[in-house]
Amino acid sequence: MTTSPGRVPPRFGVLRAIALYKLVKVLLLLATAYEVLKLRDASTIAHLYTWMATLPTGLERNAISYVLAWFSGLTAARVETLGIVTLVYATIFAVEGVGLWMRKLWAEWLTILVTGSLIPLELWELGHRPTLAKAAVLLANGAIVWYLIIQVRRSHQAALESADPNVK
Repeated sequence: MTTSPGRVPPRFGVLRAIALYKLVKVLLLLATAYEVLKLRDASTIAHLYTWMATLPTGLERNAISYVLAWFSGLTAARVETLGIVTLVYATIFAVEGVGLWMRKLWAEWLTILVTGSLIPLELWELGHRPTLAKAAVLLANGAIVWYLIIQVRRSHQAALESADPNVK
């Protein structure tokens, strides 16, 4: 699709929205990694247990108790591995987000591959522990992959047509 100089292609707005989605995920993952790595300190867990004891009995307290018990059972090496894996995902999402913001075709391909590869895991997780949030993330990621596949195919077709006008 050609546009006049200074005009932004219509799909650029969608790419920016996807880029922002990826960059928000980066911020959430960085915050999570920071908090996970802080949990290596036993005093942090003890402080969280003390705070939890002040909460009224109910769903929130039970959920926090479950998460703290799960983290307490992890070895220091597992906590560190969890933090590192979270940082790796944040790095991948940052590369995707910046590349999409800059309208790079390689970023579209990377996003299709990475996001598409996570969809089976999201489906499995949704099937085992369904929540509205998981369903929303699955739908958003499916829509992103679908949209980018269409855009990459259109870009490829446009490149073929510009190289050889007889290609249809």
